[in-house]
Formats: sequence, structure tokens, C-alpha cells
Amino acid sequence: CVSVLVCGCLWCWFYFYFQEVLPVLAAKHCMMQATAELRQSALANQKKKFGEEIARLQHATELVKTAASRYDEYVNVKDLSDKINRALTAAKKDNDFIYHDRVPEVKDLEPIGKASLVKATAVQTPLSQKFSDLFEKMVPMAVQQSVSAANSRKADTVNRLIGSMREATNLCNGVLASLNLPAALEDLSGEAVPQSILEKSRAVVQQGGLQSIEQLIKDLPELLQRNREILDESFKMLDDEEATDNELRAKFNQRWNRTPSGDLYKPLRAEGNNFRSVLDKAVQADQVVKERYTAHCEMIALLCKPENELSAAIPSANPAKTLQGSEVVNVLRAQLAQLDEVKREREVLEGEVKSVTFDMTTKFLTALAQDGAINEEALTASELETRYGSHTQRVQQNLRRQEELLSQIQVSHQEFSALKQSNSEANNREEVLKKLASAHDSYIEISSNIKEGTKFYNDLTEILLKFQNKCSDIVFARKTERDELLKYSLTVGNSLIFLFLFQTQQQPQAKPQPPARPPPPNITPQAASTSAPISTPVPPGSTNPPPVAPPTGPSQAQGPPYPTYQGYPGYYQMPVTYNPYAYGQFNMPYMPYQAQGQAGYPGGPPAQQPYPYPQQPPQQQPYYPQQ
Repeated sequence: CVSVLVCGCLWCWFYFYFQEVLPVLAAKHCMMQATAELRQSALANQKKKFGEEIARLQHATELVKTAASRYDEYVNVKDLSDKINRALTAAKKDNDFIYHDRVPEVKDLEPIGKASLVKATAVQTPLSQKFSDLFEKMVPMAVQQSVSAANSRKADTVNRLIGSMREATNLCNGVLASLNLPAALEDLSGEAVPQSILEKSRAVVQQGGLQSIEQLIKDLPELLQRNREILDESFKMLDDEEATDNELRAKFNQRWNRTPSGDLYKPLRAEGNNFRSVLDKAVQADQVVKERYTAHCEMIALLCKPENELSAAIPSANPAKTLQGSEVVNVLRAQLAQLDEVKREREVLEGEVKSVTFDMTTKFLTALAQDGAINEEALTASELETRYGSHTQRVQQNLRRQEELLSQIQVSHQEFSALKQSNSEANNREEVLKKLASAHDSYIEISSNIKEGTKFYNDLTEILLKFQNKCSDIVFARKTERDELLKYSLTVGNSLIFLFLFQTQQQPQAKPQPPARPPPPNITPQAASTSAPISTPVPPGSTNPPPVAPPTGPSQAQGPPYPTYQGYPGYYQMPVTYNPYAYGQFNMPYMPYQAQGQAGYPGGPPAQQPYPYPQQPPQQQPYYPQQ
């Protein structure tokens, strides 16, 4: 059938192609070729080739006539034919009266060439400036692992250099704040606010002052609570699914043969506990920042006030005009200037260390090709020494230079303190200036720490959302698997119940007793003697039926020895194959009744001698009383 269908489809397609498609294509071909000849004749006219013009127009006329005669029902060529005829008439007229150019044969005309509509340009690669080869970074697994290890060593080196420089900067600021420098050199008058304190005040106000820090501190608990809720929700999904799995495992026992949820969720719980410990450490860090803010809150608020309020809040002291222009003050100022230069050099160094970039992929590929193995540690150490060796030396020189300057500044400050007048007002003023300088440094550090904490919580939120999605996916997969197992278990349970009920119904039940055998008919001895001979009683223990005397009357089909009993209404004799009662259960032989010359019931045993009822002795009263 399939082959017949395919053949029929192919025949229909070929018929449609040759009867409909092919004529249309041929007509289009003629029309397009005629149009091309018309265009080429106009070009020949421009080149003063009038004979070629006429030849091409004549050829176009023939093509149009062919299309009109063969394919008129598919295309309409009237407009094209009129245009070609008008052009041909005009060309012949001009050639006959003016040019007298020879008209060549069609076969002698040059074929119409291809027109160059656009200028071909070479393809340049890459096609875009933002192009990046997707397979450029595909390297062997050993190279990829070595590159990851090299990047880790590079990050450690950069963090070590930058960390040492930042620690040196914090140490320098702390020492200067404890010495009240450079505010002590600027406060020789004892009345005006030192210029360094004013600059620190403006810097704090520009960064938002107390309001910005208080807002950031206020946002931290919300960010922390959001992360905790995401983490708690993730654990709740795992706990609920695990509890459900344990209940079903206890219910179905061995039939619940999937992996326990407790074993499956161990990696996720370990990862979640790691996140929880990170959050606990973050809470401790937040508490440290808050305590530091509380300790310097008063002085930071003082720095945020206008200059006149700041000046009024700073205690005044007796003028120390004798120290102005002294050698100790000049030395301290020169040393502080050198220390500022060291700080600026350190900032430049930090930027240079961060900007160093290199790629070890080429070297690792070369080593793998040459040696068959990669000594990542040696190659990376050599490259790091080449890239960061000079920076490391400059950082160490910078740190040594700072240590020398700090020791010199401390000695000079002792001399400066000894020259100053020692009174309570001066001490109080110097103490307030120290607190203001320390408050500025604490503000910068607290603001940086809180911003880092905010960024940490926001980044952790994205990570926890991914963790939550991972938990949700695996819980959904486990629920789907659980539903499938439940459906299977219910199906098996229903099958077992059905099988039990079926076997119960198939068990033998007590069958109803067959109806009692009807009594023999009441017949007089005379009728019995005339209708049939008297049968000889069967002696006990004999299995053969008694002999029957030959008939004395005319030969005819003999019926049963007694008239057939139709039975009581509602009961009919049935074939053996359909008899619902088993006579063997009542220990009574069953022999189907069959009249002489009558066919047996279908499916019954072979016809035998009729089962005789017990006969009454002749010339006696009936067995049953007569009505």
C-alpha cells in the first residue's frame, strides 16, 4: 500500500510539473530573453551599431511570437510585443533612409554578457573589531589547571604587596594622629583652627558626613535579614522533603528503594552551613564597625559642623609665638613633607602593581609540547619574579624609608613638645585636635568598611539565590521521583488486591442441589403390557441391562418405555456440556435419556441403553395411589 501511494504521489508530481510548471518556466524564459535582447538593442543604438540593433529586435520578435503561440494561456506578451514592434519599426526606418547598415545574422551576434552591478570587495577578517574567537581559549585540561593555579599565585602576590602598603599607610596615620601632627605645627597661635583640621572637616562633609554612615549602618540589618531568609528557606525546602521521604520510607519499607534524602543532601547542607558561618562572621564584623563608629561619633559630628562652630568647640591656649620660625618646627615640617611624598609614591606603586597583566597559556603549552608535563610552580615563580621583582624591591624600599622617617619624626616631636609651654589649656587643645584627626581617619575607615560590607551582602545575595535555585531544583526532582514511585506502588497494590479478590472468587463454592427426580407416571398394567414387554428385573450386582423381548406388533420406531415427562414448569433438561450441576457429587450415575432411533444431545457421551426406572410387578396395583 505504501509503495502504491508513493508511486501515485510521484506520478501526480510529474504530471503537474510537465503539464503546469514546465510550460510556465519556458514562457518566462522566452519573455526574459526577449527583454534582454530589447535592452541590448538600445545599447547597440547608443554605440551606433544600427544593424545589430535591428537583428536583436528581430530575434526578440521571434521569441515573443514563440511565447504567444505556445504558452498564450500562461503568460500575456501583448505589452512586450507592442514595445518591441515599435522599436523595430523605428530602427528599420532609420536604417533604410539614413544609415544603411548591414543587418547581421542572429548566430553572428555576441552573446549578452553579465552585468557588473556592484564592485566585489575582499573579505577582511575579523569582520568586527569586537570579534573574539570562541575556540581561542580552548586548551588541554592540564594547561587549564596550570593557568588557574598561576592566576591564584598571581593574586596572592598582588594582595601581599598591596596589603603591606596599606598596612604601612594605616600605621603612619596612626602615629601622626597620636602625635597630633601636622595640626600641632599649624596651631602655634593657639586660637585659629589648624588648616589640616579644616581640610579633614571638608573631606568628611563631602563624603556625606554622619548621615551617609548612619544610612549605611541602617541598611546592613536589612541586607543581613534578607540573606538569612533566603538561606533559611533553602534549608526548609530540604528539611520538608527529607521528612516526607523518611515517612514514606517507614511506610513502604523495602519497596521505597531510592537514595535517602539525608545522604543526598549532605553536600548542599555543608555548603549552606558554610554560608551560615560566613554570615555569622559578617555579623561580628558589623558589630566591630558599629562600636568603632560609636566611639568616634561625637568627634565626627564635630568635624561636620561649620568652621565657626568647629573653632568654638576647640579649646584655646596661650600663644606660643616663641616656637614660630624655630629650627625644630622647620625640621618637623620637612620630615612631614617627606612622609607625604612616601605616601604618594606608595599610591603610584599600588596602581602599577594592579595594572600588571600576563598570560601563562603559551608557556604552559610549549612546556607540555616539549616535555610532556608542566612544572607549573617553577614556571609561575619565574614569571612572577620577572613581572613583580622590581615592584617588590620598590615597595620594600618605600617601607624602609617610612620607618626611618617615623623614627626621626618621633625624635623631633619630643624636642618640639619640650619647647612648648606646658599648661592645662594647651594640653586640652592638643587632646581635642588629636581626637579630631583620629575621627577623620576613623570616618574614612568606617565608611570604607561599611561600603565593603554592603557590597559583600549584595554579592552574597546573588550567591544564595543560586544556592536556593539549586535546592529548589533538586527538591522538585525528588518530588517528581516520589510521585512516580507512589503511582507505581499504588498500581502494584491495586494489582495485588485485584488478584486476591479474583482468587477468592475462583475458589469452589457450595453448589445448589439439583431438583428432585420426578416420580414415574401412573400407567395401568394393561397399557403397559400392550405397549411394551415386561422387562426382567435386573439381578443385584449385574452391570448389564436386562434383555428386551422382540416386538410382536408391526415394526415402527419405538419410543421410551413410558411417556416422556415434560417436567415441572420452569425446569428443562440441558445438554451435559451445559449442565451446571455435577451429578457425580451425589454418587448417582448419570445416563442421558435417548429414545430409540433418536440422536443424542450435542457434546454428550455416546448413546447407551436407556436408564430404566424400576419396573412394577405385572398385574399389581400401581406404586403410587391413583386419583
